[in-house]
Amino acid sequence: MAVRAAAEARLTGVEQKRKTQDVLNLSGYAEGMGEAIRILGIDPGLRQTGWGVIALEGVRLSHVAHGTIAISPSLSLAERLAGIFAEVSGLAGLYQPQLAGVEETLVNTANPRSALKLGQARGAAMAALARAGLPVSEFAPRAIKRAIVGTGRADKDQIGFMVKRLLPRAGQMGADAADALACAICTAHHLPPAEMVRRAV
Repeated sequence: MAVRAAAEARLTGVEQKRKTQDVLNLSGYAEGMGEAIRILGIDPGLRQTGWGVIALEGVRLSHVAHGTIAISPSLSLAERLAGIFAEVSGLAGLYQPQLAGVEETLVNTANPRSALKLGQARGAAMAALARAGLPVSEFAPRAIKRAIVGTGRADKDQIGFMVKRLLPRAGQMGADAADALACAICTAHHLPPAEMVRRAV
């Protein structure tokens, strides 16, 4: 892909895909109520965008894969956004999720330029998900923390700890990937039971 090469974006976490391939078939698996629902979580960032894929079957969550999209800061803003779009599009094609969740951007009044650029990175990721035909849910950071830890004041270490408890097969992960998996779990928690049944059949 030309944009991918130009943006010098790279995906990490491929080893996680290989590690879990013998546990979860990439096309989904059937047990009880039907195929598992795949959910892709995104923690957007201009330099590093975390991503995580989980499978939901009934009330059981399973880890599928996670990693980080790293974009060179030496590239222009347009190239960096194009890289995020291309890589998120690639993830959607590779893991074939049915749903996606994206963390909302906090408005930083002390550094509005930084908040604006982060919002642009988030927009590139959301556009890629929408183009792939995925319903995209948006969650405030506090909502994600409450869903994972039980309090909206949790720090990154607490989020990472709980994600590993909820997804014991996930193995090691960086903070960005942990946040993305947390977003995917939050998406699963907010999915109405009727929708879970409809999408799993």
